[in-house]
Amino acid sequence: MTATPAVLLRGAVAMPQVGIGVFLVDDADAERVVRTAIDAGYRSVDTAAAYQNERGVGRAVAACGVPRGDLFVTTKIWNTEHGFSATTRAARESLDRLGLDYVDLLLVHWPVPEQDRYVPTWQALLHLREAGLARAVGVSNFQPEHITRLLEATGEPPAVNQVELHPLFTQDPLRRFGAATGIVTEAWHPLAPGTGLLTDPVVARIAVKHGRSAAQVVLRWHVQQGHVVIPKSTRPERIRENIDVYGFALDVADMADLDGLNQGKRLGPDPATFFLP
Repeated sequence: MTATPAVLLRGAVAMPQVGIGVFLVDDADAERVVRTAIDAGYRSVDTAAAYQNERGVGRAVAACGVPRGDLFVTTKIWNTEHGFSATTRAARESLDRLGLDYVDLLLVHWPVPEQDRYVPTWQALLHLREAGLARAVGVSNFQPEHITRLLEATGEPPAVNQVELHPLFTQDPLRRFGAATGIVTEAWHPLAPGTGLLTDPVVARIAVKHGRSAAQVVLRWHVQQGHVVIPKSTRPERIRENIDVYGFALDVADMADLDGLNQGKRLGPDPATFFLP
């Protein structure tokens, strides 16, 4: 079993730096995937109402034998549930599906600027945190202009901004904005699936140099920069491999070579325009 260090969020909430993501994992398989991850040492799991697998995640949390206080569970408010009342109701429904009294991190999944309701949605998250239903609250896929509006309205920035981030899309301005505002950056698609990143000659050379897999090299690039990462896999051997990234370090040249792969192109949707009901 591999342990993972924690990153300290706003409000002194400790979040494991490596977690298991369950995007596109069927609810029927989510319990197995999460139980496998917990057995491998993971203590953080990232789900969302939109993933339709909160019940499976909840079954894993209930059956794993690890005390609830030692686990970190994240879920997210979907696009159709923006607004104070709708968000409050949706959060309680997520808790019911998870079978939990609280989540450790509750995120707004997308800003959906065309609806222009993410400010009252954020206000609802702050209320839910004060009510003890979430230990920390944050956002996902928010750009600096969206976060600036939250700050202007409430004076409180998110604890976390979960965004697409990998060596092909390094999001440097957004990460700098987050660091200056005290926001932890969390990476989804940290391994850039489907792009060939893990077979890139630069990644392959660094992997051989350190006697590690390509995925471990890319995840190490993330953790050395302080990112939280949530790699997704359903294969037990990959799940175990993805958390084993603390027994080596990339040097300055390795980090620069990986940074040099940046293409500035998203794999996922543009937060400025994305709305999927």
